[in-house]
Amino acid sequence: MNILEKLNSIKSQEMTAKENVENYIKVIEEKNEEINAFIDLNKEQAIAKAEEIDAKIANGEEVGALAGLVFGIKANINVEDFIISAASKTLEDYIGSYDATVVKKIKEADGIIIGINNMDEFAAGSSCETSYYGKVDNPAAPGRIPGGSSGGSAAAVAADMCDISICSDTGGSIRNPASHCGVVGFKPTYGGVSRQGLLDLSMSLDQIGPVARDVEGVALALDTIVGYDPTECTTLKLDDFDFMGAVAEGKEDKPLAGMKIATCAEFRDVTDDNINAIIDEAVAKFEELGAEIVEVNFKYIDLCLPTYYLINYVEFFSATRKYDGRKYGSRIETVCGDEVLRRIKMGSYISQQEFSGKYYKRALQARTLIRNEVKSMLEGVDLVVGPTVPKLPHKLGEELEPMEMYAYDVLTVIANLAGIPAGSIPAGDVDGIPVGLQIQAKPEDDLKIIKAFSAFENAK
Repeated sequence: MNILEKLNSIKSQEMTAKENVENYIKVIEEKNEEINAFIDLNKEQAIAKAEEIDAKIANGEEVGALAGLVFGIKANINVEDFIISAASKTLEDYIGSYDATVVKKIKEADGIIIGINNMDEFAAGSSCETSYYGKVDNPAAPGRIPGGSSGGSAAAVAADMCDISICSDTGGSIRNPASHCGVVGFKPTYGGVSRQGLLDLSMSLDQIGPVARDVEGVALALDTIVGYDPTECTTLKLDDFDFMGAVAEGKEDKPLAGMKIATCAEFRDVTDDNINAIIDEAVAKFEELGAEIVEVNFKYIDLCLPTYYLINYVEFFSATRKYDGRKYGSRIETVCGDEVLRRIKMGSYISQQEFSGKYYKRALQARTLIRNEVKSMLEGVDLVVGPTVPKLPHKLGEELEPMEMYAYDVLTVIANLAGIPAGSIPAGDVDGIPVGLQIQAKPEDDLKIIKAFSAFENAK
């Protein structure tokens, strides 16, 4: 059954929340040693919460919109009484003392938190091979990377270890692993979801979003977590968004009639031919669904990665100054992995007064150019579609140079730099390896992406 059918089954007592939790515990016990998607679990707490929900349903009491659904949470989002380590030795003993706003909302909606998902250390990676707790395998393409930094989240969903995972996206960290693992991932408009309780990687780029096996799972989560938070200064007042309504619209006859959907030649130019062939098939399907297909250009594709990483280095260096070994665990520079240390050193160097104008301020100017180019690209169209990731995931343990690793992000960093919504949905596979289709839209046009996702998924 899909996630909505399961939710309705729980609410109608055809299936219990406890059965849902116990089914996932069984799968985790069978698969997690090999996949390594979860790094902290609380089975007893999850079962107790499920029994509480089942009792409310049996007594005719009202339950929340997520009643009985099981969630994994990325290891950089605070959950009370779980180890929130950001997959780093730096914070291996840090137990969350409070719930992040997104976690509070999930619990209030009767979602069940079963555990904490593995990730690249401090979200600094694109492969999920840099975790202090060990690498994550890709259940959809065993022996290959699941993508990063939210690789544990996507792998957990793909391996049927939970219904939904909540994770963060700074330059593609939701969409990249969603593509590699063959699941649906969504990064909302910047400010659409509260980041209160997130251990930030890059404050001007980070956004929290969901991963699920289908569009309805993503929409259910978004209807719960999107909204204004007075405790978090970047949040927007988007409380009237109806994501499940957009899913329903996507199931209508010719659901995309009147919509103008663009492809971009520059996105094709940096992408493997086998992936482009799958994306071409997806674009043809959108035309069958009623959309008008047009072509747009994006002239700053070569500027995006250096701009993103220069900003990331500086903001990450600033964010890590609190991990000084006095209040939070160990001093980060003495225990962290190579990629985290690389970013700290680069950020420290660029932040020096004599270099900030040469590098960081120029990067901020470049981001303005990129934002203006994205605005121009989206002008007159509803959506831009293309590949999520330009190449297939490499084999676990394969040595890549830093710039080779960063190249995974060339098509996903654009949305973070511009603050626009973007998501990835399975479009097909190359020799059994999943390929994701990325859809981007104007700021606050998140619903258009979900509607297009729903139409595309329903047409398969």
